[in-house]
Formats: sequence, C-alpha cells, structure tokens
Amino acid sequence: MVNIIWLFFIAVSFVAAIVNGRMEALTEAAFEGAKSGVSVSFGLISVMVFWLGLMRIGEDAGLLRKIAVLLQPVVRFLFPSVPKGHPALGYIMSNMSANILGLGNAATPMGIKAMQELQKLNEDKETASDAMCTLLALNTSSITLVPTTLIAIRMTYSSAHPAEIVGTTLAATLVATAAAIAADRWYRGRAKPPKSINRGGSIDRTSTASTLYNDSSGAGKGEAIV
Repeated sequence: MVNIIWLFFIAVSFVAAIVNGRMEALTEAAFEGAKSGVSVSFGLISVMVFWLGLMRIGEDAGLLRKIAVLLQPVVRFLFPSVPKGHPALGYIMSNMSANILGLGNAATPMGIKAMQELQKLNEDKETASDAMCTLLALNTSSITLVPTTLIAIRMTYSSAHPAEIVGTTLAATLVATAAAIAADRWYRGRAKPPKSINRGGSIDRTSTASTLYNDSSGAGKGEAIV
C-alpha cells in the first residue's frame, strides 16, 4: 500500500511538471532532496551510534533487566499477561527508554525483539495478543522527554534554537500516551479476560478467572467461582 501511495505521488509530480512546463525544476528538486537526505543522515550517525552502543552495553550487562525490576509496578499494569522476569520485559523497557530519549531509530530494534518474545507467549500466532497491542500503542505515542533526533535534525539545518521544541514535544507526547493507554484499557475491558501465560508459552488456566456452573457443588446456577 505504501509503495502505491509513493508511486501515485511520483506520477502526479511528473504529470504536473509536464503540464506546467517545469520538468527542469522537478529534476533540480529531486536531486536537491536526495542531497539533503544524505546530509541529514550523516548528521544523525553520531547520535544513533552513541545511543545504540549504550543500549547494547546495557543489554549485555543486564542493566535492562534491573530497570524492568525497578519499574515493575508500571510494567505489570501495562502488561499483566507477561510473566514476571520474562525476557520480553527487558526489551520492552529498553524500547520505552529509547523512545523517552527521542531515539526512535534506536528503539526500533528493541521493539522488534520485544515483539518476537511476546509472540512466543502468544497462543494465537495469527492474531496479536493484548501485550503486543499495548506495546505497539506505547511505541507509537511514547512520552518523549528529550527529542534527541529532532534536535539533531534542527541543528543540521542551522536552527537558531534547536532545543526550544522540548516543552511542546513533552506536552504533546504526554497527551498522546495518555490517550493510547486509555484506549488500550477500554478495548481490553471490552474483550475477554486476559489469560495468564507461563514462561514456557502455554496458558495457565488455573490462574484465570473462569465462570463455572456446578449445581452439585452448592453454587447456584449462574454464580461465578474464581
């Protein structure tokens, strides 16, 4: 679908340039855009390499697991179906940390690893689990304290005050994250109760609240036994 959209834009640009007799301007703009893209990419290399290196060191040193333990209450609230101590929690926390620092590109590898670990816990491999949906929502709307990538881009284009967007970015991402969590809770509340999953990836039905109808046990018909 994305390829179709880009092809549509390119085709419309060519047609408009031919109709208006501005093919030369279109060619110049295309080459100038390519040049700007390369310049911005080189400007971001140092920032990306630095933070990706820190993330890798933290992963190898076990720091990500320790962060997950410190933020256990938040993690358990957002991801109640992920077992305590599961590797997915470390990747989730590293993904969230990178997004908070405004490093979207650095967060992507950790987000992919977190999704892979969550998929191992997913009973239905063809449908995203609740935890996977929550991670996607948070990754899309993450709170950003320091928009590092945007500041680097503004510096590349010689902005007079590259860091002046910090306040507005923080406010916007706070609202976006709150809305994402609220929507996630609302849709999850409308769905069936989440099932507890053990470390092996199988469902632990003994820990799941279930409604049992057993007249012979003394419980009235329609009463829930947890």
